[in-house]
Amino acid sequence: MLFVVATLFVLFFSALNGHGQGQPPAQPPKPWTTEIGAGLAMTNGNSDFKNINLSLGLVRDTKARSVFRFNGLYLRGDKDGALIINQTALTGRDEINLSTRTFVFAQGLFLKDTFKNINYLFSPTAGVGYRLINTDNQLLAIDTGFGGVWERDFTRDSFGNRSLLDTKASGAYNAGERFAWKLSNAATVTQTFANLWKTKDWADSLHNFSAGIAASMTQRTQLKLEFLDTYKKKPALGTLKKNDTTLITSLVVKF
Repeated sequence: MLFVVATLFVLFFSALNGHGQGQPPAQPPKPWTTEIGAGLAMTNGNSDFKNINLSLGLVRDTKARSVFRFNGLYLRGDKDGALIINQTALTGRDEINLSTRTFVFAQGLFLKDTFKNINYLFSPTAGVGYRLINTDNQLLAIDTGFGGVWERDFTRDSFGNRSLLDTKASGAYNAGERFAWKLSNAATVTQTFANLWKTKDWADSLHNFSAGIAASMTQRTQLKLEFLDTYKKKPALGTLKKNDTTLITSLVVKF
């Protein structure tokens, strides 16, 4: 494990330090940008551990009024043959610029998380946002909005058999923050914080935090290191942990 961590730091700092040495010049922006990422971690010894992650990112930015983004992430992991991670998260969002700093948005969120007993959670919302910082190299934006949320959880009996509970519907309020810092043509730091509250029960909320760094290896490939934190304040079962954290590494291919 120490060798893996040391190797990652070497790769990242090599990319950061070498961005001015032989890096291709920045290319003009294209209307559509696609990123596909995948990662695999395995350990063997006193315990066997395997973790995979798959990601998809789509951005449509014509440098006009509207910007569309879609992000998908799938995580799966097992330890000694027992499943310990199984999560799918999808987010689609369309932003319409009212000015260089102000925008309105409509978005849809889907989450499936076996270890939070969430069979599915779907939330469409719309709202307004403001870019506190908006330069070529840095972005800091906040937003808030209202909509709805539908969640269907499941429970297990003493034999491990799963049964679905009724779908619960509620109004929804969300608030988020997004930060990006382009250190160079070769490296970018990102951070997001997304929050969702149910208006029928404000204590039943979902919070997602992520922070990562991506370093270019070639013109089309990146090595990405990202920390994810998912917090469900009121899980389906009182015995479940509210907080799950994951550290993922992946190779990203850009088109």
